[in-house]
Amino acid sequence: MSCPPEITIRPYEQLSDEKALWKCKQAFERELGAKTGDAEKSDLYESKLTATYHDRWLAWVNHCVGIDPGCIAVAMIDDHTEVCDHPTVNNINTLNNDKNGTKTAKTNTLVGYAFLLPELFGFIWDAAVLNELYVAPSYRGEGVADALFEAILTIAREQTLPVNRLVLDVDPKNDRARAFYDRHGCDRWGEMLTRSL
Repeated sequence: MSCPPEITIRPYEQLSDEKALWKCKQAFERELGAKTGDAEKSDLYESKLTATYHDRWLAWVNHCVGIDPGCIAVAMIDDHTEVCDHPTVNNINTLNNDKNGTKTAKTNTLVGYAFLLPELFGFIWDAAVLNELYVAPSYRGEGVADALFEAILTIAREQTLPVNRLVLDVDPKNDRARAFYDRHGCDRWGEMLTRSL
């Protein structure tokens, strides 16, 4: 399965991607809480999404990207939005007139991300560590997660690791994620999943 042509996988850029990455992170946490547990787990995951957590998580992200600029891959969809004569659309890359004279702005929307811990943290599990992978529900089944995973594998293969493997943690109740990683050659390793690089 290939990624749709309007999707671009690229490294995270703090200035342009930070707000959208946080929105995806919130969705990731809320989905984990709601779909892999009971109301108590859902409430716990929701309650941690405070302003303090926001600031600390983004500081962590930016620290990791400072150490290893490619450790976060984002999936961007190219959108075309009709705008007025004085556009105020965020993230406008180009402004075009179509054949009818309608002005459209090409914008980029972040629809998923994958977060590989920097090489420095490879000593935690003696391997590359996939921290998170998330794709917005409306883009699932389109090859976006596959493309993000492949991008992360490429970065992981460039890391100098004690053991040439990728490890990740998947909630046992997350059947969709388990099936995805099974399809990508990940094997059980205790409570974790692992894949040879």
